[in-house]
Amino acid sequence: MGKQKYYVVWKGKTPGIYGTWEDCKKQIGGFTDAVYKSFKDKNLAEKAFSEGSENYIGIDERILSFTKEQKEIIGEPIANSISVDAACSGNPGILEYRGVFTSTGREIFRQGPFPEGTVNIGEFLALVHGLAFLKQKNKDTPVYSDSRTAMSWVRKKNVRTKLERTSKNKKLFDLVDRAINWLNENKYENQILKWQTKYWGEIPADYGRK
Repeated sequence: MGKQKYYVVWKGKTPGIYGTWEDCKKQIGGFTDAVYKSFKDKNLAEKAFSEGSENYIGIDERILSFTKEQKEIIGEPIANSISVDAACSGNPGILEYRGVFTSTGREIFRQGPFPEGTVNIGEFLALVHGLAFLKQKNKDTPVYSDSRTAMSWVRKKNVRTKLERTSKNKKLFDLVDRAINWLNENKYENQILKWQTKYWGEIPADYGRK
């Protein structure tokens, strides 16, 4: 049996702290823009519920228990930002990618599933999609990614993949071509920042399938 977890629901049908995932799901299922997070420590869960979600969403529970001095050394993610990620079942395999607001985890965009792709391609497309979204909104908000490869491809405006183009992945490669064209034709002020998984836990856009 797994260790006890505590589920804090800040926004849901009935906000509160729940002792099981089943009870938590009843509060967030079908609720638009639900905000919730699990904790292993009951005291921390109670503290998080009373203080609000802003300082807890997207931050690993280990970091929340660090001292002020430790946090200053490690630093914290910028709350006013967006985070992007991709998930691929197999390599190549069925691919999806999405972007969320870092502070709340609320989804901004989602693409896929594509029948044949790689996680690097998904991470690249997610980054460019995020940049294009922010440019359309005229915002200089930073974008977090946990993929150094995708960040490099965006910087170089070039995708170095071994995946061959086929009729099966034509739609995906059409998006890659459009993304490269967008990078060549547009300028952006947004910082692209590396998500520090070691210190902060999984990126808020993570699909939770690990």
